[in-house]
Amino acid sequence: MIAVSVNNQQKQCDKQKSLATLLQEWGFESGKVAVAVNGDFVPRSCYGEHRLRDGDQLDVLAPVQGG
Repeated sequence: MIAVSVNNQQKQCDKQKSLATLLQEWGFESGKVAVAVNGDFVPRSCYGEHRLRDGDQLDVLAPVQGG
């Protein structure tokens, strides 16, 4: 298990799981969010292959409607 920060909340996760799987486990719809890991956005097409590392900081951003 590794420790990561998701929107400033500490979480424990399995380092073998993909970002897509973890987003789903954490209640996010991976097709509807943008994710930055340590300040760098991860392309949505890479969520299935991307693996997190201990200490990573994630910012998960959902679209906001308005205008």
